[in-house]
Amino acid sequence: MMRFSTRTALLGAVVLSFSSAFVPSAQAQNGGGWFVPKTQQPAAQAPAQHPAAARRAPAPVQLPAPPADSQEADQAPPVLPLPPIPSAPEVAKEAPPPTTVIGVISVGGVMRQSSAVMQVERTLGGRRDELAQDLQKEQAGWRDEQQKLQAQAKSLTSEQIQTRERSLQARVMKAQRDFRNRNRIIQEAAQVSLGQIERELVQVIQKVAAAHGMNLVLHSEQVALHVDGQDITNEVAVQLNKILPSVFIPEANVDPEELAKSGKMPTTADADQGPRTGPAPVVAPAAGQQ
Repeated sequence: MMRFSTRTALLGAVVLSFSSAFVPSAQAQNGGGWFVPKTQQPAAQAPAQHPAAARRAPAPVQLPAPPADSQEADQAPPVLPLPPIPSAPEVAKEAPPPTTVIGVISVGGVMRQSSAVMQVERTLGGRRDELAQDLQKEQAGWRDEQQKLQAQAKSLTSEQIQTRERSLQARVMKAQRDFRNRNRIIQEAAQVSLGQIERELVQVIQKVAAAHGMNLVLHSEQVALHVDGQDITNEVAVQLNKILPSVFIPEANVDPEELAKSGKMPTTADADQGPRTGPAPVVAPAAGQQ
């Protein structure tokens, strides 16, 4: 039974590693207070060295510094010749730039007030919760099957043990693919949804800034001091909610990549067909744009 115990322990390690590597969050990540799907991987730590090994390790060899009056210290680095460069011609005088009228905006503040962002967080947050619950149920099934296999090991033949081990391993691997694919679909649905908000936000900022005669708008997080009349955050949020109260979010069982390939993804062409009773359409970028 030693072979069975080793393989079962290895299979259990695979289950645990998958469980720790894939834990979908039920809440949107805090990127300035609005929905930003982004994760960071923890940095790898160097393995701790045993104290005895540290005592046995030889000290690094310290090379003596060369004397100050040595020939090497007296030598200056060589001056290498450079190829000639053309002289820059004078540039004709042009009109000076306009007087700067500065505005400031907090994009995070706009996103926190956006009804479309709230819709995305509510919809995709529910899908993440469902994914997390399904993952927990599947993990419990893995543990139950592994415990049953260990309890029945004495009454099973070697071939039966191998068959059930392979079956459990195939189940774990299939679940890995399924859950990763579901997580990818949620992330891509977030990109589709937030892309609409971001593109509309750029236009609204331009319109509001032009209405105030502003020709330079800075992020408020980068400005140490400003007056109330320069902050257009609330005004932009109000206009954004009027123009884009909701966005198109792909259905939970629809792969955004497949939807885009099918040509059924809503685009700006749909906006010319009159008002829509449903969510706002996706604004597709022009060719060559990101």
